Amino acid sequence: MNEDQIIIIGAGPAGLMAAQILAEKGLKVHVYEQNKAAARKFLVAGNGGFNLTHSEEIESFIQKYDAPEIQNIVRNFDNQKVIGWLSELGITTYVGSSGKIFPTKNFKPIQVLKAWLTHLESLGVTIHYEHRFEDFDESFVYFKTTGQEIKVRYSKLILAMGGGSWKKTGSDAKWIDILRAKNIEINPLQSANSGYDTDSGLHQLAGQYLKNIKVSFGEHAKVGEIVFTNYGIEGSPLYYLNRFTRKHDLPLTVYLDLKPGLSETDIVAALQASHNKSSVLKKKLKLSETAINLLKTLDKETYTNSESLAHKIKYFPVEVRSLRPIDEVISTSGGVRFSALNSQLELIGFPNVYCAGEMIDWEAPTGGYLLQACFSTGFWVGNSIGNS
Repeated sequence: MNEDQIIIIGAGPAGLMAAQILAEKGLKVHVYEQNKAAARKFLVAGNGGFNLTHSEEIESFIQKYDAPEIQNIVRNFDNQKVIGWLSELGITTYVGSSGKIFPTKNFKPIQVLKAWLTHLESLGVTIHYEHRFEDFDESFVYFKTTGQEIKVRYSKLILAMGGGSWKKTGSDAKWIDILRAKNIEINPLQSANSGYDTDSGLHQLAGQYLKNIKVSFGEHAKVGEIVFTNYGIEGSPLYYLNRFTRKHDLPLTVYLDLKPGLSETDIVAALQASHNKSSVLKKKLKLSETAINLLKTLDKETYTNSESLAHKIKYFPVEVRSLRPIDEVISTSGGVRFSALNSQLELIGFPNVYCAGEMIDWEAPTGGYLLQACFSTGFWVGNSIGNS
């Protein structure tokens, strides 16, 4: 094989973006993927609403990321540039009611991916499927495929193998042991964008939703929608709080504000105006049936006391016992530390080997921010190599 070829491991959003940037610069790129098809997690994520980025203004946009390094990388290839890149692929987009960016209705996730793969093929990018990454050294990368082991010489090697969630899509994090054996600094993977396991007293509400509520933990709060499950609660406000609650010992308590638009004083006044608490909750405070069902889990003394009930409406306590298992959450925190990488995302101590995507230690909530950072890190690495 050509000794000056660039090898990318992982045909997910980060790896494919790096491949495109490098191929557009006239470089020979080979992508190796352990699955039979590209970007399986990209497609699975699209089943729940295919938001590719978010329309938020960039200064508040980058605050969704937990590390200054990833904020800088996202700023370099931001949400507006992602929209422009999609347009160049022939993918039109629109802004949803929540500010998320979606492909227009005529483009399904598989069509977006096919358009991208077709463009990569036109640029001369070659994707080798069913090649499992086994190891690398200063000159070669080693794979197992169809029962045999092969080695491929590289000039530049990009590792873009994802995090540890949704193993069925290929994100099995088996690269961790390989990199740790080389003394590369890696923070343990943990559940991110995860639901919370709660006291069984709330499990009776499984399947019911609370919309337009505020969830808080300490000084951190997020407005949105949550759903009760047979193990606890799920929803974007909870995912947002993960990075803050994870720093504390469990169990801990998060609080639900069931009526963010009213003060506790206003709620007390409304409740004191009638002896029929249920009627006030439904007709005057206009709480949802789910919110009322939640309040009915309170003891009788609290429910019948205006001041106590008003306080629970504003600060309903939910004891969190644990996060969900890594394999079922949307993403993972942890990964290759930024301290193990230089500013080009090249591994310190391993010249010509780079990292991109979710395998790096950064974190962001759902809503387009995860995919955005994968696109951005791929773009960053592609340009770091292509411009060197």
